[in-house]
Amino acid sequence: MKSILYLFVIFSSLLVNPKTGADDWTTIAEKTVNFKAEKDVITPRGNEKSFSKIRVKCVEGTVKIKKMHVEMSDGTQKDYNAKTVGVLTKGMASMAWDLPGKKGEQKIKKIELEYDSAGVAVVSKRARVEIQGK
Repeated sequence: MKSILYLFVIFSSLLVNPKTGADDWTTIAEKTVNFKAEKDVITPRGNEKSFSKIRVKCVEGTVKIKKMHVEMSDGTQKDYNAKTVGVLTKGMASMAWDLPGKKGEQKIKKIELEYDSAGVAVVSKRARVEIQGK
């Protein structure tokens, strides 16, 4: 009975505070997406290089992530099939992807991101995305 009550308390706290754990993510870069297919190359600065996971978060508008390619400082590379993410709207984030290399030792050299801003230029706001690391 105590374990059921304990689970209920945990579940209730998640419902009350849906941003639990959101503070663990650090913004590596922020990009504004035009109303066309676009490809950006992002080079993180200073302390924004050492992470074990990465994700994309939509801060404004609507964006469709097509592809993401990450290159680490040791030369290892990884392509992520971001098509499974689908369309992100304001406040939504992609799933977290594991970065290649040994945890804690890998440093991001560059990130290539391919995406589309959804909507009509007259009606919708351009999408703004954040690349986040953990």
